[in-house]
Amino acid sequence: GHLLFPNISEETYENIPGQSKITFLLQAIRNTTAAEEARQMAAVLLRRLLSSAFDEVYPTLPSDVQTAIKSELLMIIQMETQSSMRKKVCDIAAELARNLIDEDGNNQWPEGLKFLFDSVTCNAVGQMATDFAPGFQKKFHEKVIAALLQTMEDQGNQRVQAHAAAALINFTEDCPKSLLIPYLDNLVKHLHSIMVLKLQELIQKGTKLVLEQVVTSIASVADTAEEKFVPYYDLFMPSLKHIVENAVQKELRLLRGKLLNALFMQDASDVMQLLLKTQTDFNDMEDDDPQISYMISAWARMCKILGKEFQQYLPVVMGPLMKTASIKPEVALLDTQDMENMSDDDGWEFVNLGDQQSFGIKTAGLEEKSTACQMLVCYAKELKEGFVEYTEQVVKLMVPLLKFYFHDDILQPLNTKPAESMPLLLECARVRGPEYLTQMWHFMCDALIKAIGTEPDSDVLSEIMHSFAKCIEVMGDGCLNNEHFEELGGILKAKLEEHFKNQELRQVKRQDEDYDEQVEESLQDEDDNDVYILTKVSDILHSIFSSYKEKVLPWFEQLLPLIVNLICPHRPWPDRQWGLCIFDDVIEHCSPASFKYAEYFLRPMLQYVCDNSPEVRQAAAYGLGVMAQYGGDNYRPFCTEALPLLVRVIQSADSKTKENVNATENCISAVGKIMKFKPDCVNVEEVLPHWLSWLPLHEDKEEAVQTFNYLCDLIESNHPIVLGPNNTNLPKIFSIIAEGEMHEAIKHEDPCAKRLANVVRQVQTSGGLWTECIAQLSPEQQAAIQELLNSA
Repeated sequence: GHLLFPNISEETYENIPGQSKITFLLQAIRNTTAAEEARQMAAVLLRRLLSSAFDEVYPTLPSDVQTAIKSELLMIIQMETQSSMRKKVCDIAAELARNLIDEDGNNQWPEGLKFLFDSVTCNAVGQMATDFAPGFQKKFHEKVIAALLQTMEDQGNQRVQAHAAAALINFTEDCPKSLLIPYLDNLVKHLHSIMVLKLQELIQKGTKLVLEQVVTSIASVADTAEEKFVPYYDLFMPSLKHIVENAVQKELRLLRGKLLNALFMQDASDVMQLLLKTQTDFNDMEDDDPQISYMISAWARMCKILGKEFQQYLPVVMGPLMKTASIKPEVALLDTQDMENMSDDDGWEFVNLGDQQSFGIKTAGLEEKSTACQMLVCYAKELKEGFVEYTEQVVKLMVPLLKFYFHDDILQPLNTKPAESMPLLLECARVRGPEYLTQMWHFMCDALIKAIGTEPDSDVLSEIMHSFAKCIEVMGDGCLNNEHFEELGGILKAKLEEHFKNQELRQVKRQDEDYDEQVEESLQDEDDNDVYILTKVSDILHSIFSSYKEKVLPWFEQLLPLIVNLICPHRPWPDRQWGLCIFDDVIEHCSPASFKYAEYFLRPMLQYVCDNSPEVRQAAAYGLGVMAQYGGDNYRPFCTEALPLLVRVIQSADSKTKENVNATENCISAVGKIMKFKPDCVNVEEVLPHWLSWLPLHEDKEEAVQTFNYLCDLIESNHPIVLGPNNTNLPKIFSIIAEGEMHEAIKHEDPCAKRLANVVRQVQTSGGLWTECIAQLSPEQQAAIQELLNSA
């Protein structure tokens, strides 16, 4: 292997045990006489070692060695003169600190943290603020905010000031609002005074590094503090206006762009006027002018603040926005020779097409195009019917973008936003009536189906499939014609077949001689992507079943063998989970007609209620619930058979642990549905007391509403078992209702909340009973009952 360090080969390094590896790497880092690359390499290796194998190497060290390592790191940071090297060592310290913070956020390296604050290596603080949010903020807000503000005022060092401002941005972005409010006054005054100073510097010396960061910090604080920031608005306005009006030189465009983003809140209409003034020269801007994308984001921010009010500015904003969104990228097909000549030319990216050919695309302007697409989606989402005037031109822009086949992280929105916009645009267009809506849908539908068939990138594909499903939900019954169904059937079938084929290929690769952890990791990634696509196949089928009901069963039959294959016992759990979900939809939406396929799914469904995987249990339990609710008489014997299986799951010792609770709640709900919809299949009198003891549900909100509605049915019909002799069960029922309210299991606008409140009011009128019920509740529960009465 290549030599890492002048005197040690890679093999030898690999064979050093973990403990000595750390000491060895620290020595190499400390050895200032060694080559720079060797020290940097050692630093990188040490950080990797701590991030990938911390548990193997560190906890086994004797405690004096651990202490030595910690103080050693802090010493190197202080002594190191090379800034890039110091940053690498800070990263190691941050990595170690991260591993020494336990689950509850307790820090086992207090002196490390104290040192970081004393010398505020702001990068490390900023990194930790992002990695451990919001726990880090909750624990260290006092120290961090004070230290960062102090550092920002260190006039001697521009770079440190800028870093501190950047760390403050990271810290406030993920800081819970309630934690930030007490510091708001202090923060704002500091930020303001620094800004004024820096503005002076900009005017005198033209230095703008810190100013840009400070402006972004202000925006970030304002974002977190929301309406609490309003009183400080006037303080900043004069400086901000000054910059917006005077920062016209080319190199200040970025700063001005950032400011537009920081001009928020109160004076939204003032700011809009200001923006509109700068707007007139928009057409003279170059395509890659950084102000453009900032302006566009500033408008989107305004739109979020102003909501429906923003509609009045659309005529001004939409022109430039559509212009930017319509940028046509320059593309070229080149052979390798041409490409080599071009590669120096800035802003081209290439995709190798094999056979000595490459496809090149000039990325200038694409980022702006990407931002613009994002913003159009934002307007459609925020303004709904207020955006209807523009739906047609936006659809015409977005639909062709579904074919935009250039993938790159920067351009992700260009690939996902067009799809995301489709259901939103349909929602906007609804107000124009069914004809307009149908026309628009026809324009989208073919393109969406084609894109599902051809899109190579799995992230983009899943977004397109998701949007297609949402569109069908908006459009409902009748939105797909025979050709659509035929094409879609073929595509979904191919996706499922490919799913099975990929699984086999992965199994083959696992037998290969090159198979190792790294291969396994990439196979796992492929597997996750595959499963994600499977969930989207399930989404699409769900939307079709819920719109078309049993009419669609003959079409579904071509997919049936594949779905049956998904729920075979030897398949991995996600396959069984999603296969069951699809059959759940068949039962729920095709009700009695679904029984003709029961031979394919009933046995597995009953068997999988007790599966090892909670996800499979949940899908099976949900299916048994809808079978009781919607399935016809043919399903009766299976309801009887399902009951003891469901009860077994609910009563198992670990049924309420975090990973099991959702499956368990679906079982409880299913038992309720069997009693409610097929009461003569089970002994309700015997099961009810158990069922009551399992309530309330608080994780699965949809099932919680179902169970509470059934509980209300029982109480309203004065069911003797539920109320107990002489209403002795009422305190228990009150505590169930209170717990449900405390866990926000039921939204106040849900009719069920009203029914529950009425149950409580009913008892309120009979004095003694009421006192007795309330007396048995904890103060929190009493408050919750009061809350329910006030709001429902």
